[in-house]
Formats: sequence, structure tokens, C-alpha cells
Amino acid sequence: MPYDAVIVAEKPAVALAFARYLAETGYKTVYVDGVKAFLFRYKGGDYLSIGLVGHVLDFDFPREYNKWDSVEPKQLFFVNPIWVVREGSYKYVKALKTLANQTSTVILALDADVEGEGIAFEVIKIMSQVNPSLEFKRVWFSAVTKSDILAAVNKPRAPNELWAKKVFARMMLDLTIGASFTRLLTLSVQRRKSQLPSGKFLSYGPCQTPVLYLVVKRELEREQYKKKKYYVLIAELEVDGEIFSASVNLGEDKEKAIKIYEKLKEVKHATVTSAEAVIVDVNPPIPLNTIDFESRASSFLNIRPKEALAIAEKLYQYGYISYPRTETTIYPPTLNLNTLASMFTNWEDAGWYVSKLLTKGFTPTHGREDDKAHPPIHPTRAATRTQLERHMGSKAWLIYELVARHFIATLSEKAQVERQKILVSLAGVELQAEGRRIVYPGFYYVYPYAKPEEKPLPYLVEGDVLDVRNIKLEERTTQPPPYLSESELLALMKRYGIGTDATMQDHIHTNIERKYFVVRQKRCIPTPLGRTLIVSLLEVEPRLVLPEIRGRMEAQLARIATGERDPSEVVDEMKQLFLEYYENLASKIDYVSEKLLPVIAEVYRQASEDKSRKNSRNRTNHRRTFSRYLRKKGQK
Repeated sequence: MPYDAVIVAEKPAVALAFARYLAETGYKTVYVDGVKAFLFRYKGGDYLSIGLVGHVLDFDFPREYNKWDSVEPKQLFFVNPIWVVREGSYKYVKALKTLANQTSTVILALDADVEGEGIAFEVIKIMSQVNPSLEFKRVWFSAVTKSDILAAVNKPRAPNELWAKKVFARMMLDLTIGASFTRLLTLSVQRRKSQLPSGKFLSYGPCQTPVLYLVVKRELEREQYKKKKYYVLIAELEVDGEIFSASVNLGEDKEKAIKIYEKLKEVKHATVTSAEAVIVDVNPPIPLNTIDFESRASSFLNIRPKEALAIAEKLYQYGYISYPRTETTIYPPTLNLNTLASMFTNWEDAGWYVSKLLTKGFTPTHGREDDKAHPPIHPTRAATRTQLERHMGSKAWLIYELVARHFIATLSEKAQVERQKILVSLAGVELQAEGRRIVYPGFYYVYPYAKPEEKPLPYLVEGDVLDVRNIKLEERTTQPPPYLSESELLALMKRYGIGTDATMQDHIHTNIERKYFVVRQKRCIPTPLGRTLIVSLLEVEPRLVLPEIRGRMEAQLARIATGERDPSEVVDEMKQLFLEYYENLASKIDYVSEKLLPVIAEVYRQASEDKSRKNSRNRTNHRRTFSRYLRKKGQK
């Protein structure tokens, strides 16, 4: 055998890291069936590490069932999906088969989570078919650093088949449910001469569609909200040169509000009836898990969850942060927080504060979640803005900085904020002013994202007399709840169990790609197509969109991972459940397609116009560029 062991990683960058950190005398780049790999000596033996691109196998229906026009979608519930090679993964499968005959040991260095375990068993399936005598060892690591990789290789474990079975059961269910309902919806509108462009379809997904429901539900709540007018009296007050405002809500009675205003508008002085100032502690954030990370990247940095996680994974692969897919909010005792913090004693504007923490000592914050797999997301090496922006781009720096600052904040002191409230009497009418002052910044020194805006009030005591500079009466309107933010949507998905920490952002992205909702100013706004789809399904078969149904499915899938349920039983049970929903929808599909037809035509007409405008702008820009080129050439 040419190789004492073959290491299979999930990404090429991780494969390279294994070669770099394990090699005794450097490594050599080679190619196996067109796939880059790394050859090196380790403990006196020849090792080869090779990286994949995630899943290499998938489930699909037999070829004869992929003819939409000739196969009734309902039949898909009675067909067992088969294994197929994922598009773009053929060369990786070929390379694995080649290597199966060139070693006796395979080290599975896939990402250390349920999804990575699924990929590990795909590798086992491919290579075992060629060489049944292969020995497979699973290594588990949470950061791509030398110490983590050495520790993982020196303490391999057995692959967890139950986790893989959970992954494969979900893949089969999502395929069957998604394909059957997508075909039913698409074919129903196509048969009615829909304006669906070639290659476009109306997709349904057991995760995707409940996510859309949550977005549409908020829009419906906004529309059902009854706005009310109310009146607020505002007084601009002055004492010792300091000016602040106090106000009172006078309610919805306009005439009464005007009478009070008329009575007070000429009053020149107000008297303080109460002045309170309470100092409260503000706790630092708890350690960072995936969902919280995506929410904060969206809220603080305006970086979409899918993109934020993709950047975080790249930072992980190059050894800057720990594995970004984790549900844990408790630092394990094996994580040396002092050593990690020491990396930042000279970092950016936070170094002095980190040095203070290390000198004084610290107690990290903690949450309640622990997936027993990975620590919370944290930095694994110090990096500078210049370094990361040069090699990975400005957004990579923003994501890294958020992770690093969040980590330092979890080791930091509490902040202290003074909350102020002043009550004043204006000719017998009581007005209120509220203020806020940061007394001690604490973790805000290193975590400016969450720092509140200061609105301090002057220090006053009961009986102080204030000058009234101005009085005005404002008519205001109560506002409906805002559209869901991506942060709120992620929290709802977590509550209902829609997707996993690894896939939640994908379900949001899929809805956007399908033109079911858009994100504007961090808010998720359904399109007419997305809204009509959800409302129509709600009328016919609401269980198809309610998030509780997906939560029920995820709960049963979780029992596969613990050995409580047999995968085939769970798959059959869920298929039977959705078959009932399918038959209910199919019996009224004409009604649903009638609702969808007008909005489908409008959506794709608009998309076509947008594309034409974009092409027109591009042509104009090309002409201008070419004209500038000719002018410069003429000058020369």
C-alpha cells in the first residue's frame, strides 16, 4: 500500500492544515484523479490528506420518476429514493475509490457535527465498496489549529452511525415531501397556461415553507392592526443652562387634549415632583452559538446570515476561529481561556482592557445550552485588520472582529448604567422625562455593538423650579408590529425546531431565491407570490405551512440519533402524514392555482423588466468604457 493512512477532510483548506501541522519534514502537493491532495511523512509513515466539498452523495428518485409530465406526484410517496453522486462531486468520488486500494486505514476528518457524520458515512460507503477491509477512524476537532489537530489524531473515535442515519432520514424525507408538493403546485399552474418561464417552478419545502409562513403571518398581523390616534404634550424645559424634554400621553380624546394644551401653553415654570436615579448592572453577553452569531451579524454588521456563516466557515478553515456550527453557550473546562485571552493583550483598541482582565482575573459568562460536541464560537488566533482584509476581504475582518470582541466581552466586567426618571408638574399636569447615563462601561470597552446611546438628564431634586421654553401638542398614531427582522426570524425558527443550526440560514436564502420574500433594511417582506402561496395553502391545508409540524418531524429525527427510533419507521410515519396533506391539497389544487396565476405572471414580468434595465445599464457602461479607451488611445 502506498499510504499508511489517508485523511479525508470536508474542505481542501482543512486537508492542507492536516498536512501542514502533522508533516515531519514538509508536505508535497499531488493530484488524485484531478483532486488536489497533500503527501507527507508522519510518525515514520506516508500519509495523504485530501479535501472534499461537503456532501458527495445525495438521494434522488430512479430516473423514470424524474419525468414530471408523465409521473403523478403522489407516486413519489411510494418510491424509495436511491443514492446518487452529487452534481460536481464525480471527481471526488473517483478519487476516493482510487485511494481505497492504496491504503489500509482511512482517517475521517470531516466537520465534527451531525452533518459531518453523514458525510463520513458517505466516504465509508464509497470506499468500502472498493475495499471492504478498510479500517475507518473518526477524528473530532473544533478548531483548525496545530494543538487541536494533533489532539484529534492522537485520540480517534468510532464513527457514529446513528447520527448519520438521522442525516440520511432527513434527506430522504425532504426529497420526497419537497418534490411531491413542488411538482403538484408547478404542474397545476403550468396546465392552466401559466407564465412560468422555462426552468422555473413553484417550490415547496418542509422547512422552507414554514419559514415563509412566519414572514407572511407578521405581514397579516400588520394589516389587521387597527391604528389609533393619540395626543402627546411635550414641554421643553431648562435649568442652569441644561435643556431636556418631558412629556405626557393625553390619550385619544382630541378635544380634551387641546383644552389641556390651551391651558398650559402660556405657563412659564414647572416644578420637579420626583427625581430618581438608579444604577443597574448590565451583564456581558453569554458565549456565542451559531444562531446568536448569525443574529448579531445581521443586526450589528448588516451581513446576511447565510453569508455570515460562509465567512465564519472560511475563517475556521484557516485557523482564525473555532468551528462555527455549535449550539453550545458554555465554555468547557478543557478550553484554556487565559491562553486565548492572552493572544489579545496587544490587539486593536482592546489590548489594555484584556491585560487588565488577566491581571485582575475573570469569571466567564455562560448560557444553558451544551450540545456536547463543540465549544461556543471563539477566536483561535489573533489577527489584525490589515492581515484579514488583505487576504480575505473587509467582511471577513468584520466577522472575525465580532467573534473576537464577543469572546473578550464574555470574560469582562459588568457595565453600570444609571437610569434616570424625572416627574414635573406643569400647572397640575404631570409630565415625565427618562434618561440614561453610562456610569462604568465594563464590557462596553471592547463590545461597542451593544452600547446604548446616552441620554443624560440634569441632576435635580424635588421642588426644583424649571423654566418652560416651549410647549407643543403632537398628534401621533400607534404603529403595527414591524416586519420580522432576520434576527427575529432565526429565533422563531429555533423555537419551533425548523432546520438545524447548520441549515437555518439556507431556508431563509431559498425563500429569497424563489422570490417568496425579500430583505430590505434588515426586514423580511413577503412578495405577492409568497403571500398568495401561504394564504392559499392556509385555506386548503394549513398543516402544510404551520411550523409546529416541522418541529414534530425534527423531534422524531432526533430520536433516531439517540437510538430510540428506527429510521425507516420515522420515514414511513412522516411520509404517511404528509401523504394525507397531499391528498387534501390535490383535491383543491385548482382553487390554489387560480389564486397563484395572476401573481406568478406579475412576478416574472417584473423580473424580466428588471433584467432588461440591468442589461441596458451594462451596455451603456460598456459603451462609455470603450469610448474612454478610444480617447486615451487617441491621446497617446
